[in-house]
Amino acid sequence: MPFYRENNLYKPLSDSWASGVLVTKKKNVIIMGAAGRDFHNFNVYFRGNSLYHVVAFTATQIPDIAGRKYPAKLAGEGYSDGIPIYKEDHLPELIQKHDVDLVVFAYSDLPYSYVMGKSAVVNAAGADFVLLGPKSTMLASNKPVIAVCAVRTGCGKSQVSRTIFKMLQENGLKGASIRHPMPYDQDLMTQICQRFASYEDLERYNCTIEEREEYEPYIDLHGVVYAGVDYQEILHTAEREADVIIWDGGNNDFSFIKPDLLITIADPHRPGHELQYYPGEVNVRAADVVVINKVNTAQKQDIETVRSNIKTINPTARIIDGVSSVQVDDPAAIKGKTVLVIEDGPTVTHGGMPYGAGTVAAKQYGAKTLVDPRPFAVGSIIETFKKYPHLTNVLPAMGYGKKQIRELEQTINNIDCDVVLSGTPIDLTRVLKTKKPLARVRYGVDEQTAKKLEDVVLPFLKKKKLL
Repeated sequence: MPFYRENNLYKPLSDSWASGVLVTKKKNVIIMGAAGRDFHNFNVYFRGNSLYHVVAFTATQIPDIAGRKYPAKLAGEGYSDGIPIYKEDHLPELIQKHDVDLVVFAYSDLPYSYVMGKSAVVNAAGADFVLLGPKSTMLASNKPVIAVCAVRTGCGKSQVSRTIFKMLQENGLKGASIRHPMPYDQDLMTQICQRFASYEDLERYNCTIEEREEYEPYIDLHGVVYAGVDYQEILHTAEREADVIIWDGGNNDFSFIKPDLLITIADPHRPGHELQYYPGEVNVRAADVVVINKVNTAQKQDIETVRSNIKTINPTARIIDGVSSVQVDDPAAIKGKTVLVIEDGPTVTHGGMPYGAGTVAAKQYGAKTLVDPRPFAVGSIIETFKKYPHLTNVLPAMGYGKKQIRELEQTINNIDCDVVLSGTPIDLTRVLKTKKPLARVRYGVDEQTAKKLEDVVLPFLKKKKLL
């Protein structure tokens, strides 16, 4: 098949010729996603590309995405009606209906068996299965970029990102964090380029609990974090106010922006996942530095398994053993008490962890009993437990809309306990009301780990002539 060259990439052309002139036929495309990388891949690779026509997005992982449209104003020329978003369950029939040539897989934190299972579905329906890589999707910045990515959801990216952010502040530099997208509001046009620097900004953009978990800690640091839909516009806006860009990754996705320094976080509580999950292994192989996080709560043999795997696939990476410190507002509220533990939603749902910071703190500070919340769940929270049967004595902080937040609130208030122990990074009382006292738990980076990160970041900043 003939190819043409664009931006150092070879892209296929139709093999039909007429009178010596190459005649091209647009290839029909479906992008599989979860309201994140799928939109980004469209914007940077397919939007304005005369060789392709994206007929649909499909959606999974995140509730209430299907049934919406990617707006015409965002999609550009050739998409006067926008691009419809369907449930992923309809993928085979969509391929047939729209005579689809290729399907682009564009979401993350998945075992390889799952990814190749989707490939089988696509190939059986007659289409090509495509994974776009960094060269096709990463944006270039005119400012130094430090990217923090991970092997899995819940490894501890955000506390490392925030440690780097504080490091910049302490050295008189202004950082801007760019966060992996979470455009979950119904109106994508209001989310093209979002800047969060105050709690009022969270209300303005109708932020979900998951979004708040990522943005609130930066606001508490008097920092700024960007997110949204169009990352070219987001990057240009952030560059105007920052000396250094921090990419704060989502799930285990690779960066949307080409990093000058890539720090990847691994989790010894899930040993072997650094070789088994897409695209987490990409982040390990590409990393300049790999932090084996949570070494203070993991088994020694699991830490060594992760270390060995890292050395096998990326022998030149610097490896840091990271201590994730658990910070509790009121330890006395836990000891000897019946406790309901609420954990960060993504970590314990599609991240696959049966526990998080809340559970670690409950055990560390002597909780008498951890309540099983499943019999008390209502609405979509019931469905969450059905979808993730590994969850028993934790309640995931689900809140992808006002309705689900109310269902979470009702579930909490149905439970008889002495204290609610919240392991999410936010103050839940800002979005819901509980009948029981609530104690907050946070993961942090201990001083020794922060010093090791400083030994990496400060020489990098000096090399970039910022110090």
